[in-house]
Amino acid sequence: VEAAAALANMDYALNGTVAWQDSVGIRGEKLSGGQKQRCAIARALLRQPSVLLLDEATSALDSASEKLVQQALDAARQGRTTFTIAHRLSTIRDSDLILVVKGGQITESGSHDALMAAQGTYH
Repeated sequence: VEAAAALANMDYALNGTVAWQDSVGIRGEKLSGGQKQRCAIARALLRQPSVLLLDEATSALDSASEKLVQQALDAARQGRTTFTIAHRLSTIRDSDLILVVKGGQITESGSHDALMAAQGTYH
C-alpha cells in the first residue's frame, strides 16, 4: 500500500498529514481534488494492472495539483499499456501514440511532434 501511495505522490498520507485510518468523509469530501485523484491512482496501482485506462485524470485540477498527479501518472504508466482520454495537451504530450478523435472518428494519429508537424486538427 505504501509503495502504491509513494508512486501516486500521496505525500499527505505518507508524511502523516492524513493518517491511514482517518475518515476522509463521504466520497472523500475532506480531500482536495488532487488528493482524490492521487488516491485513485494508488488504488489502481495496487491491482498491478497490465492495462491502465485513465479518463480525464487531470481535468478538474489546478496547475499545482495537476503537476503532482501528472508525475504520479508518469510513474503509473511504466511497464504497462495505458489508454489516456484527455483534452489537456499536458496530459498526453509524452504518449507514444496519440489518436485524435473528431466527430466520433479517428482523424489523426502519431506522436506529439509528428502531429504538430502535420499541422492538422491536433495542431
